[in-house]
Amino acid sequence: MKLFCKTCNLELSKTINELNDLSLINENDREDFVPEGFYLAFHDRTTYADQIKDSIIINTKDLINSNYHSEQSRLNGCCGQDGLDGMNRVCSNNHEIGTERSDCWIAHFIAINPKLVRLI
Repeated sequence: MKLFCKTCNLELSKTINELNDLSLINENDREDFVPEGFYLAFHDRTTYADQIKDSIIINTKDLINSNYHSEQSRLNGCCGQDGLDGMNRVCSNNHEIGTERSDCWIAHFIAINPKLVRLI
């Protein structure tokens, strides 16, 4: 499966498969939350943080054709993106798609807003 921007249909991810083995989730700081090549679809359940509720979680290395948000106020963090100030990732055509969390004090992932993308 791949993610596509709902607004412009731009491909946003490498091929990803649903992660069914939840023992592979890694909550260690500075490490990948989900393995490369996989996604988690969080609906009503929460695990690592409330910020990922109702999100599609992917590895940061699986996101393509995207940039950081143009609003600098959304790009906070000390060693990476803390993701606490709203969506900080956009597709290459500047449509908001989700939030990168890649700072030193958290596990790294991208929380994609499912209302803004299609998973095909």
